[in-house]
Amino acid sequence: MDFNNVSDINENGFTGFKTIGSLWNDKTLIPKRKGIYLVLDQCGKPDFINPGVGGFFKGKDPNVSLSELKANYVPASLVVYIGKAGGPTSKATLYTRLGQYLRFGQGKNVGHWGGRLIWQLKNYRDLMICWKTTSDNDPREVEKLLIDSYMKQYGKRPFANLVK
Repeated sequence: MDFNNVSDINENGFTGFKTIGSLWNDKTLIPKRKGIYLVLDQCGKPDFINPGVGGFFKGKDPNVSLSELKANYVPASLVVYIGKAGGPTSKATLYTRLGQYLRFGQGKNVGHWGGRLIWQLKNYRDLMICWKTTSDNDPREVEKLLIDSYMKQYGKRPFANLVK
C-alpha cells in the first residue's frame, strides 16, 4: 500500500476519512467492530506545538520536545499514525478505541498513550482518520504488518508510532 496516496489507502479497504474535528462532533459512523485505523496529515509541512493538547494520563506528561517531534516526522508520508482496536483478549472496537483517542486529544485523562504525538501538531483538528474492520484477522497482527510495510517504504516508523 502507498502510505502517501489516499486513493490507494481507500482501495486497500479503508473507509471513513473524517477529520478529528468532525468526529468530535459525531462519531456514530465509526464501526463497533475490531479493526485498524490510520491518522492522515494532508497539510504537507508540519507545524508543531509544545505543549500539545493531549491528556495527562496517570499524571504522565504526553508531550515531547520539538527536536524529538522533528526527528520523528516523516515528510513524504500522509500517514502519521497506525492504530488498532481489539484482539483475542480485548473487547475494544474501533468505536470505543477511537473514542478514547479523541477524548485524550481533548485533554482528558484517558488511557490512549499510543499516538500521542499527533496532539502536538498544530492542525490536529484537521487530521483525517480512516479505518478498516478486521473481522477475520487479529488487529494486532494487521497493525504489525502495516507498520512493517511502512518501515520498508520510509525506513522508519510513522510519526506517532513510538517504539514501546
